[in-house]
Amino acid sequence: MAALPRVAADGTVPGIAVCPTCDALIQDRRPARGERIRCPRCGTLMRTARPGMIDALLALAFTVPPLMAVGLGASFISLSGGGAVSEASVLQAAFAISEGNVWFLGIACGALIAALPVLRAAALAYALVPLRLGRPAPHRAASAIRLFLTLRPWSMAEIFVIGVAVAMVKLTGLATVSLGPAFWAFAVLGLVALAEDAVLCPRSLLDALHDEAPAPDPAAARAAEAQEAALGAARG
Repeated sequence: MAALPRVAADGTVPGIAVCPTCDALIQDRRPARGERIRCPRCGTLMRTARPGMIDALLALAFTVPPLMAVGLGASFISLSGGGAVSEASVLQAAFAISEGNVWFLGIACGALIAALPVLRAAALAYALVPLRLGRPAPHRAASAIRLFLTLRPWSMAEIFVIGVAVAMVKLTGLATVSLGPAFWAFAVLGLVALAEDAVLCPRSLLDALHDEAPAPDPAAARAAEAQEAALGAARG
């Protein structure tokens, strides 16, 4: 009977990749420079080697905090009509939603719109800055990258901009609508998220972290083996 493949600590099987579209199992290998590996069954892009991926991801990550600062603090939209002018920022809108019995909705909106993009950028910078400086990958860098990837569907800055644009169409007949700097900051954040998706290859990024992981200390490995042998002898 053939031996079952070894499952890694993160739940993956080395040398095997699963297509996210059709669940086909294919042999996992590193692509050559510029190569695109697709699923033979459905054609889904599985892996690609994009030159300069780490530099591009870091550049995009460092644009998030200043854009988010502008998006939260500056005026987002202003309405004028009948001689009255009203302005609102994203923080003011979140605080307004938080009042009353729907405070949890305000917290959820603030987290999905503001906190998650900054958290993703911080996780990406934590994992990739040492690599860019020629240093070994930091402790739990792979976990930071997985957090960055897991939070992507919940980071909704671009969805927020689309929702505001739809609401503006309905408001134009009632008042004069003016867009503030915060709106354009969130619009750029949406473009940043799309650019991340365009340059990112998750498996190649994790490979880069593993390549830069510090080699195990031989002395520490020998000490651990000796300790394990001593424990085995004591049990015997």
